[in-house]
Formats: sequence, C-alpha cells, structure tokens
Amino acid sequence: MKIGIMNNPSKSVYDEATFCGKAGFDFLDLTIEGPNASNVDSSKLSLTLDTYGLSITGHTDPCLPYTYPIQGVREACFNELERCAGIFSALGAKVMNIHPCYFCPPAMRKDLISFHIEALAPIVEMAASYGLTMVFENFRTPFDRVSTFKNLLTEVPGLKLHLDFGHSNFGFDNHEVFCGELGEHIQHVHFSDNRSRSDDHMPLGVGTVNWQSAVKSLKATGYNSTITLEVFCNDPNMQHKYLNLSRELIQELWE
Repeated sequence: MKIGIMNNPSKSVYDEATFCGKAGFDFLDLTIEGPNASNVDSSKLSLTLDTYGLSITGHTDPCLPYTYPIQGVREACFNELERCAGIFSALGAKVMNIHPCYFCPPAMRKDLISFHIEALAPIVEMAASYGLTMVFENFRTPFDRVSTFKNLLTEVPGLKLHLDFGHSNFGFDNHEVFCGELGEHIQHVHFSDNRSRSDDHMPLGVGTVNWQSAVKSLKATGYNSTITLEVFCNDPNMQHKYLNLSRELIQELWE
C-alpha cells in the first residue's frame, strides 16, 4: 500500500512535488488543471520525482465537458486528455483518472449515462495506447451508485473504478457497498473527510467518514495499491501537519 498526495493546482506543480518528496510520501497524484498546473514540463518535473524517489498517478481536469453532445467539444476534450496522457506516460504513470461529466442540455439529461459510455470508449483505448489504465471516479448522482458503475464497467471494456471515499460519504451508495460489490474493479483510491454534505477535502478524522469501516472495507477487497490524501489547506505548515496526521491514521488502521 502506497500513500501519496495531490498537488494543489493553485500552486506551482514543481514546488508541490518538492513538498511531497520532503514530506516522505510515496507518490504524487499529479492533477493537470488551472490555474497553475495546466502546463507541465515533464523533464523538469521528473528531476524532482527522481530526487525523492516519487512515482505518480494521473489526475485530469474535473471540468472537461468530454461527453457534451457536440462533436467538436468532445474532440477538443479528447485532444486535451491525450495531451495529459502523454505527460503522465512520460513520467511513468500507470493510472489516469477521469471524472463524471455533468454538462449537457437539460432536456438530454436522461441520456447522461449513455453519453458517457459513448465518449469513454475511445478515451479508454487512447489511454491504453500510452500504457495507462483509465479509472472513473465516483461523485454525485447518477455516478454515486453501484448500479451506474456496473453499467459503465460492462459497456466500456478496460475501464476501472477510482473510489473516492469522501465522495461516497455524501452519495447514494457508501464505501461499504462500493467495496463489497465492485472491489475487484478498484484501481485507485482517494481519501479525504467531509461532513456528509459536500466535498470539503478535510483531514481524516475531522468529518463524518467512518475510517475504521473505510479501511476495513478496502482491505477486504484485497486492495494494496495507491491511496491519495486529497487534503488541502491554505497554511503550508498546517497542511503538512494535517497530511501527517491523516497518513498516521491510515497506517494505524491498516495494520
């Protein structure tokens, strides 16, 4: 089991990688998004990764409207995702995430899942051509329930599950249901806390997530891969403390 952190896209990605390495984490969950992480110099970043022995996982912009039912919009998003895939691959990543897309005309909302099936198939194939497994992240309805994911995973060969435990804390199906029914499909995990209402990205133990149950459920699936602490704080000193406390909690519960 490896514990990593995500770079804050409001800060320099290179400074964030240095922070990750100095703090002794195992990997950087590299998110490529604005305002300050849209453009990544792979050669420059790899120097920092190598210095601290960090690996990476790939995280894409959550706001890309890649399923929007206008072909030109989809193509532009596909090109951006392929640009990201090239960066992730160059840095040695094996996993690349993608978020649900909720952008569509109101009268077509009933087709949201079918839009995803149609759009995701070529994206998954593209990612595979770069040596990357595409993982789809749970979030709000209808992508907060196992039934939706069973449909997606069946209809889009090669797609895997990215289980965000913070998101499942305010979704329809909780972490126990996801782990119990889709455990074999989990390829990446995000941990953060909240108060069951919104995606607060708080330190573990501060909100309402039952972390004893969360770790127990995840371990029961046989999972032993990457866990990202998606915890953010404006104060760098407190950020370090919050991340350390969250890491210590996982390590204690994992034993």
